[in-house]
Amino acid sequence: MGIVAHVDAGKTSLTERLLYAAGVIDRVGRVDAGDTQTDSMDLERKRGITIRSAVVSFELGDLSVNLIDTPGHSDFIAEVERALSVLDGAVLVISAVEGVQVQTRLLMRTLARLRIPTCLFVNKIDRVGARYDELLADIARLLTTSAVPMGSVRDLGTRAARFSPFSLQNRGLGELLAERNDEFLARYLDDSLSVDDYAAELRRQVGAAQVHPVYFGSAMTGDGVPELIEGIRSWLPRATAGPSDDLRARVFKVERGAAGQKIASARVFAGSLSSRAYVDVHPADGPSYQARPTAVDVFERGSRRSVERAEAGQIVALRGLKEIRIGDQLGVRSSGVGQLFAPPTLETVVSAGDRMRLFQALTQLAEQDPLIRVRKADDLTVSLYGEVQKEVIASLLESEYGLAVTFSETSPIYVERVDGVGTSYREMGAAGNPWVAGVGFRVSPLAEGIDYRLEVELGALPRAFHTAIEETVRQTLQQGLSGWEIPSCRIDLTYTEYSSVGTTAADFRRLVPPVLMQAIHDAGTTVLEPINHFELDIPPDSISRVLGHLAESRGLVEHTTLHPDHAHLEGTIPAATTHPFESHLPTLTHGEALLTTTFHTHHPVPTPAPTRPRTDGNPLNHNEYLVHLNRQ
Repeated sequence: MGIVAHVDAGKTSLTERLLYAAGVIDRVGRVDAGDTQTDSMDLERKRGITIRSAVVSFELGDLSVNLIDTPGHSDFIAEVERALSVLDGAVLVISAVEGVQVQTRLLMRTLARLRIPTCLFVNKIDRVGARYDELLADIARLLTTSAVPMGSVRDLGTRAARFSPFSLQNRGLGELLAERNDEFLARYLDDSLSVDDYAAELRRQVGAAQVHPVYFGSAMTGDGVPELIEGIRSWLPRATAGPSDDLRARVFKVERGAAGQKIASARVFAGSLSSRAYVDVHPADGPSYQARPTAVDVFERGSRRSVERAEAGQIVALRGLKEIRIGDQLGVRSSGVGQLFAPPTLETVVSAGDRMRLFQALTQLAEQDPLIRVRKADDLTVSLYGEVQKEVIASLLESEYGLAVTFSETSPIYVERVDGVGTSYREMGAAGNPWVAGVGFRVSPLAEGIDYRLEVELGALPRAFHTAIEETVRQTLQQGLSGWEIPSCRIDLTYTEYSSVGTTAADFRRLVPPVLMQAIHDAGTTVLEPINHFELDIPPDSISRVLGHLAESRGLVEHTTLHPDHAHLEGTIPAATTHPFESHLPTLTHGEALLTTTFHTHHPVPTPAPTRPRTDGNPLNHNEYLVHLNRQ
């Protein structure tokens, strides 16, 4: 089960309360005091936010719960993505005071798309400004029309606030369930349904992610938490696969132990996983292989313990898998959930006194977060979702690696699109070709992905040379004419030549970049910038101010819907101007704006196109570039 929410809604506090109710801890920790179970990083305790997902296991009666506490800040959406890939059900926490916020809407949209059964918990009913009827209306308007309150609240907004559960046989629940089941509707109209009938239909519809029960309470006082626990036990579906099935597991987290060793957290969906026994590993973007974990730990009653074998339904921590990465599947390969959120569209240059140590440290951090991409050129750059990630990366580098770093101003990550068709080849022994190899390519546009094809006979070249050529092609496409990645194009291998006596794979690895870059140069490329789709709710009296600032930010409004209390705008805005625009919204809208942005597409940038240095530091003049490579 996952607990997800916008930052500061009370996820970690609710986790503490659940652990206390299950008897795992004898005192409820506080986020502001920095003594919670799941926030272990120094920065998490300092900032009072969750940065990395944490796993804790406990028992609720006869139900074993593996709970994943996820980050709430949008800069750490990649952590949430990895947690969602292994869930049976979720609890979405909403603040009764702040209400439905930006991240709340993004998370609910993703939970609905993945059809993850979800209960809603409205926290902080004891706080001044807490709402009930108005908040339920916002949930129906902004999140889902399938939410149903499971009780009422008395003394709302005071320390005496209490949640009172409804009887299952109430009109609101009956009408909602009847909308989705004709048989239930007929019996509802005949008034022939029992409490058990209501419970069975609610369990079925929650399990199918059609209905979402809403509980109210306070994680600080504990009120409403017993009712939520009963809702978790009664409505969220339990895992059914057993240890006798074929092994199916997925890695959702990788971290480093005290000695620097990799520790991989994985959900075992089916079958069993034994220590020191070989398992099939299926990476997302590479060939499968076999590996053997040297130790298997399971999460149990708030801690971890070593076991010889873990079974279906458990979350495990695996040691000894040196090549393991987030997203890898163990045992039998199954269809994945894919990437739920768009990759980051921003990057920054990181600097430190010891460049080599910095690169090694950033590479290890990238292993723990595959959406952080490290690029080594004249400078070291890392990709980001937002500004808060800078502070996190700086804290990790200082605490774990002893490195003090500085960052440049954040900038967008551009890509390059191939414009036309380009060809190039180099014969073995030709002037300017010092390598014992010959190769030729044709480059052409493609809407999506890299399509690598052979126009030469597969058997005309040893397989190891074909592998070297294809791997080098894909590496070379990471930087186009202006230094940005070319994520989509078709590459045809049109010519190969080698000597059975003197040619090595290294000859092809050195020859492929200049020949391929010459073909790309002939085809031409256009630099594209990332464009975000936005949804924006603002007060009606701020429309003209916001539209003016949107125009200055190169934003385009595509749809406008006017409501009595707010205006809803949808459109696009460049990633480069999204953060500056967002930072001005509180001033423009009296602090009442609600902005949601997601990556949408790429558009050509206004000229001149931005460039960045190649990883080898060579000039972008390709005649000079080819000469330089030939001299090497």
